[in-house]
Amino acid sequence: MTIQEITKLLEIWAPLRLAESYDNPGLLTGDPATKVTGILICLDSTEEVVQEAIDKGCNLIVAHHPIIFSGLKKLNGANYVERAVIRAIRHGIALYAFHTNLDNILNGVNYKIANLLGLHDMYVLQPHPVDDPALIMPNGSGIIGGLIKPLSEKDFLQHVKNTLQLKVIRHSAFTGKPVSRVALCGGSGRFLIPAAHKTKADVYLTSDLKYHDFFDAEGRILLGDIGHFESERHTIDLIHDYLIDKSDGTPLVKTSLITNPVQYFL
Repeated sequence: MTIQEITKLLEIWAPLRLAESYDNPGLLTGDPATKVTGILICLDSTEEVVQEAIDKGCNLIVAHHPIIFSGLKKLNGANYVERAVIRAIRHGIALYAFHTNLDNILNGVNYKIANLLGLHDMYVLQPHPVDDPALIMPNGSGIIGGLIKPLSEKDFLQHVKNTLQLKVIRHSAFTGKPVSRVALCGGSGRFLIPAAHKTKADVYLTSDLKYHDFFDAEGRILLGDIGHFESERHTIDLIHDYLIDKSDGTPLVKTSLITNPVQYFL
């Protein structure tokens, strides 16, 4: 299969038009007509990940985060972005990003997290109206669903910590109410706190919350910051499982590297 054929499969699932306006998804480097020798799936296409693709015979990297995000004016190896792009081009590695368009579909990134946590009756937290009859499923930011059995706030956070293999969860003050309705958004989701309130979620899980964001809990909701990398790491499995029956035998490789730049001193 060619790069174009692979990316078409991905974009049938999560069309690029569903990406946020600030985003930069799609094919970042590479010739669409090139035959794919292998696909490496990752969150971040860092220089080390590009080398991993070279070592494993993959000439296409499908990453969640676009390594080229706000544009490049020079390519002289001055930073990690430029070094990754230079290495990819030098070795004929195509870089593809599958970002907020995958966030904004019902069966995308947030569904994967919600499914792992055992939520049911899920729907989009903040719908994005798109006048497109080709879109079968609802789309938008975040997801909300219910627990089969209510849990105390402490028991719920422990469940999240165990299930998502977290080292720590930053959270607002406990409200004292049982957790039944759970809203969540992988990656940076502070913008959805009002939507979590509006939908009367008991808990809202996301990442990259700032100090003052926790005040927005207002004693009515439990806000939990589970970490950016941690909230999206299962996206690798999500993409792999989607492609495995559609890539016509093209080798699929899940990165073995942990690209989380955040470290914890425990």
